[in-house]
Amino acid sequence: MNQNGTSKQATGKSARIQGWRQSPAGRWTLMAMFVLLFYISLAPHVIPETYDIAEGSVSEKDIKAPFQIKDEKATRQAEEEAANRIEDTYNIVAMKNEALVEQILYRIEQLNMDDQVTNQDKVEIYRREIPKRYNEHIDMFANLNKGKGTYSDTLLEEMTRVTKDQKYEIPEETFYKMPQLTSEQLIEMRIVAINIVKKLMIEQLREAETARTQVAELVNASSLSNRTAREIVQELARFAIMPNKFLDKEATEEARVLAKQNTPPVVIKEGDFLVKRGQTITPELYKLLSDSNLLQDKKHYWPQMGLLMLSLMFIIVIYVYLHQSGGINGLKPRYGNAQLLMLWLIYLINTITIQIIGFTQTDNASYIGYLAPAALGAMLITLLLDMHLAIISSFIFAIMGSMILNTHSSQLFDFRFGFFIMVVSLAAVFAIHRASQRSAILKAGIMVSLFGTCAVAAILLMSEQLDRMPFIYSLSFAFASGLLTAVLVIGLMPFFEVTFGILSALKLVELSNPNHPLLRKLLTETPGTYHHSVMVGNLAEAAAESIGADGLLCRVGSYYHDIGKTKRPNYFIENQTNIENPHDTIDPKLSKSIIVAHAKDGSEMLKAHNIPKPLRDIAEQHHGTTSLKYFYHKALKQAEEQGVEPNFTEDDFRYPGPKAQSKEAAIVGIADCIEAAVRSLRNPTVEHVEAMINKIIKSRLDDNQYNECDLTMKELDKVAHSLKESIIGIFHSRIEYPDDVKAKERTS
Repeated sequence: MNQNGTSKQATGKSARIQGWRQSPAGRWTLMAMFVLLFYISLAPHVIPETYDIAEGSVSEKDIKAPFQIKDEKATRQAEEEAANRIEDTYNIVAMKNEALVEQILYRIEQLNMDDQVTNQDKVEIYRREIPKRYNEHIDMFANLNKGKGTYSDTLLEEMTRVTKDQKYEIPEETFYKMPQLTSEQLIEMRIVAINIVKKLMIEQLREAETARTQVAELVNASSLSNRTAREIVQELARFAIMPNKFLDKEATEEARVLAKQNTPPVVIKEGDFLVKRGQTITPELYKLLSDSNLLQDKKHYWPQMGLLMLSLMFIIVIYVYLHQSGGINGLKPRYGNAQLLMLWLIYLINTITIQIIGFTQTDNASYIGYLAPAALGAMLITLLLDMHLAIISSFIFAIMGSMILNTHSSQLFDFRFGFFIMVVSLAAVFAIHRASQRSAILKAGIMVSLFGTCAVAAILLMSEQLDRMPFIYSLSFAFASGLLTAVLVIGLMPFFEVTFGILSALKLVELSNPNHPLLRKLLTETPGTYHHSVMVGNLAEAAAESIGADGLLCRVGSYYHDIGKTKRPNYFIENQTNIENPHDTIDPKLSKSIIVAHAKDGSEMLKAHNIPKPLRDIAEQHHGTTSLKYFYHKALKQAEEQGVEPNFTEDDFRYPGPKAQSKEAAIVGIADCIEAAVRSLRNPTVEHVEAMINKIIKSRLDDNQYNECDLTMKELDKVAHSLKESIIGIFHSRIEYPDDVKAKERTS
C-alpha cells in the first residue's frame, strides 16, 4: 500500500508539472509577457514623453527638445529681418530724351518759317504743344515697352508717375523768345542741346534737378554765342532732362520674398532647453510645446499602435519557429512553457543590460553603446536552448538595440548599433554552439570582441568624418563588450541550470569527467559496474539520438545510473569476481530489498553531491516498477519446498519506481537491461540479439513501464534498431552471423 501510495503521489505531482509545461493558458500568458517586454522596453524610445503643464503656470522641471524643432516665431522674425535687409531695387530706363528736345527744336524751326502765323499765335502754340510733347513722349515709351518683359509694368508705372511729378516748367518769357530764332540758330542750338541732354542723362538720376543745375554751365561752355539762343537751349535742356532711375517695386518684392525663402529656419536643436525649471509658460512657449506634441492632452496613438504591431511581429516570429521546431503545440514537446519562460528571462536580462548601457550614453559620447553585452542573449539561447532560435533572436536583439541605443530622436533606428549587435550575436552563436567546456565561453567572448571591433571599425571608416579619440573609444568599448559578455554568461549559466533544472552540454561534459568523485568511486570500488555503465552509455546515446532525444544526457545519465551499487557492490553479479554469490545464502526477499535499493540509494548519493535532477531522475527511474522475477520465482520455489502457502505476490518483488518520466530515463533503462542480457549470452547471434531486444522492449511495454513518458511505438522501433546496430558493433567479435552459424552446423 505504501508503495502504491508513493507511486500515485509521484504520478500526481508529475502530472501537475507536465500539465503546467503544456498548459495553453500558461503558454498564452507567456506570449503576452513577451509582448509586454518588447513594448515596455521600446516605448520610451518610440513614444515621446509628454508633460502635464498649463499656460501661465510655472514649470517644475526642465523640458528639453526630444528632437529638432522649428521655432516658427523666431523663423518668421528672421525672415522679416532678412527681407528688411534687402534694399529697394532701382532700374535704369533709357527713354532717349535727346529725341524730345530734337523734336521740339524741329517744331520751332518749322513754325518760325511760316509767315502766315503771327508771333503771338506762335507763342500760344509753343505754350500748348511743348508741355504736351513731354507727356506724350513718356506715355509713348511706356506703351511701347508694356508687356515686352524689358521693364516690369510696375516699373513703367513708377516711371510715368515720377517723371510727370518732376516735370520742368519752362518760364513764360522763353515762349516769347522762341519766334525770334532763325533756322541757322536752331540748327546750332539743336546740336548743343542734344549733346547736353545726352551727357547729363548718361548718369543715373533719381532726381532730375541734380542734372538740371549743370545745364547752365554746359551751355555757357558751348559754341553758342547768341544770348537768346543760349537761354532757350538752357530751358529746353532742363525741360528734356528727367529721372531715369526708378524704384522697381515688383523686383524689390521678389528679392525680399527670395530672401525669406533662403533664410534658414531657426531650430531648437535636439537636447536644447525648451523650458527651464521655474520658467513661466507664456502663450508662445505653450504653443511651441503643443506644436511639438509634448503636452499630455496630445494623444500619441499612431506610435503606440506601431510599437504594438512591432512587438506582435517579434513574438509571431518566435512562436512560428517554436511551433515548426516541434515545440509549443507541435508534435514533440521540445519547447514547452518552461523553455518559453526561460527564453523570456533571457530576453529580459539581455534587454536590461542594453538599457543600462543606454542610460550612460550622452549626445557627445554615443560610442558608449558599443559596450553593451548584446551577444549575451544569443550566447545563452545557444547554450541552453537552440542554435537556430539564437540566430532568429539575434536579429530581434539587433532591431531592439538599434532603437534603445539610438541617441538621435530625429530618427527611429541607429543602424550602427543594429549592425554591431547583429554581428556580435551571430559571432557568439557560431563560436559557442559546439562548446564542451566552460573555457569555450571565454574563447567565444574573445571571438565576439574581435568581430565586434571589426564591425565598428568598418562602420566608422566608411563615415565621412573620422575623429581620432571617438574612434579609439568606440573600438575599445566594442572589444570590452565581448569580454563582458563572456563574464556574464559564465555567471548566469549556473542560475539557469539550477532554476530550470537544465543540464547544458557544458555541464554534462563536466560531469562525464572520470575524475569526478562519484565516477572515481564507481571505478575503484565497482569496476564491473563502471564498465557496464560505460557500455550502457554508448548504447543509450546512439538510441536517443535516433529519435531526437538528448543523447549526451543519456550517456552521462548512464554513467551515474548505477552509482547506488557502490553501497553493496558484492551483491551485484558484475562485481562478483572470484567470490561466491551472496544471494545464494540469503532470503530472496532480502536479496530483493538489496537489489531494488540501489536505485533509491543512487538518487540520494547524487543529490548529496549536488548532481542535477535530470541525472538523479535517470538513476531513480531507469528500472521503473519492473519485477525481479528471478528472486520472485526463487521465493516461490522455497515456499513450495517448505510446503507453505506463499504470503507474497509478484508486486512485492517490484522496484518502487517511479516509472520513467522522460524519454531519456526510459532509453537508459532499456539499454541497461539489454547490455546485461547480451553480456550473459554465451554464443550470441544476430537473431538472438534482435529477438532479445524485442522481447525486453515488449515485456516492459506490456508491463506499462512507458505510460508516464512520451515514447511512441514508432520511436520504440527506432530505439530497438539502434540498439541492435550498436550491440553488433560493440560485441562484433562475439556475435555470430547467420552465415557463420550455418557453416558450423554443416561441419558438425
